[in-house]
Amino acid sequence: MTQERQFTSPPPQRWWRLIVIGILLTLVNIAVYVLIPPQVLEQLGSFGYLGAFGSAALANATVLVPVPYYPLLLRLSQSFNPFGVGLAAAAGSVIGELTAYYVGRSGRGVFARTRFYTWVHRQLSHPWRAPFALFMLSAPPTPLFDVAGLLAGALGIRLWIFMLATFLGRLVRMAIVVLFGIAIG
Repeated sequence: MTQERQFTSPPPQRWWRLIVIGILLTLVNIAVYVLIPPQVLEQLGSFGYLGAFGSAALANATVLVPVPYYPLLLRLSQSFNPFGVGLAAAAGSVIGELTAYYVGRSGRGVFARTRFYTWVHRQLSHPWRAPFALFMLSAPPTPLFDVAGLLAGALGIRLWIFMLATFLGRLVRMAIVVLFGIAIG
């Protein structure tokens, strides 16, 4: 007889920790935005769209160390064509997410099997739902997409499907960031 593992909700303290971490990361991004000196912006501005691409690629290639790149995108969207900044950042973001995809391809299990992991696994195992799930998970600014990227690689989702669905989701995310940058600029 096989035994199914029961998943339980995390204790309330864990939720509070996650909320506090989210608030702290938001405050760090706000502080970086406010504290970027105009001279640094001028220097970064010389990189323009390449700066948006590179910062998004670097930020999404790292999993353990969050890189606050939204403040830079906000500033760049105020100085450059916002459509170009959003496209460049979305493309860079997809390139950065390939790190998780290829780690998953290597076959190494690096995440615990949580309820979320099981749900994503079920969605990505279905050929018609996989692109939609990748799109939906890549659009909001959460670290949950790392699980999807790892599983997409592990399940052998075709690279072009992964990249296209992720790019479309990241276009939505970057459009929101860029529009916010225009609104506060």
